[in-house]
Amino acid sequence: MSGYQNLSLLDLAIAASLILVNGALSIALKLDLERKLAWAAVRTVAQLLLIGYLLDRIFAFDRWYVVLPVIAIMTLIAGLTASNRGKRTYRGQRVDSIASIWGSSWLVGAICLFVIIRVHPWYEAQYAIPLLGMILGNTLTGVSLGIERMTQELTAGRGLVEMSLALGATRWEAAQDAMRQAVRAGLIPTLNQMAVVGIVSLPGMMTGQVLAGQSPLQAVRYQIVVMFLLAASTGLGTVGAVMLTYLRLFTPEHRFAAERLVSVAKSGT
Repeated sequence: MSGYQNLSLLDLAIAASLILVNGALSIALKLDLERKLAWAAVRTVAQLLLIGYLLDRIFAFDRWYVVLPVIAIMTLIAGLTASNRGKRTYRGQRVDSIASIWGSSWLVGAICLFVIIRVHPWYEAQYAIPLLGMILGNTLTGVSLGIERMTQELTAGRGLVEMSLALGATRWEAAQDAMRQAVRAGLIPTLNQMAVVGIVSLPGMMTGQVLAGQSPLQAVRYQIVVMFLLAASTGLGTVGAVMLTYLRLFTPEHRFAAERLVSVAKSGT
């Protein structure tokens, strides 16, 4: 099997020029997306070059006091990013988002490193950072969609929720339909990804291992593990975020605190 094929700066430039196709389509269809596309392309290159440089340095040190702060910062950024979505928000949403992502991703990541792959030492950057990064990416999507759908369902169905409470329903009974819809929304992207993996799409981790010369069957085993890790973390994170949102918006006296839901524009978030 041939070795890994290194890419030159010319190769990167040719690939980057392909974004001009999208720019041409935007101009032709008057989508007004050219500047956004250009800015997104610049950010992609800058961010990936930066993380590549940082990982190169981190892999060289490979100490727990270097790796742990890095994954903590990654988790914090993921939590903050997940909270910046949707038309409505509430006080404490950022905390709920960070807590749900932190708890689920680190729990699943620990099971992966200590039980499944059994990395020694556990903080080996080559494994800890990429694996947690993939887990965080999927969990972020689930949490953000879950919170967004929860606030959306409660806003649209406020009348029904308050009528249920007035007729004697508990806060759990009044909120459970919205919670179910929110959890479903958060899990749909992961379920869709699992449904077509290996048939329609070849995931990045598997593709990277195959390109690096790894046996396809061994690469598949790693990808199966990763897919189940992503599904577990996304499920736990989404349910946790929806539950925390529920506890924020419903009082122990079984009252829907609708006044806590505010427009993102009005709150300045």
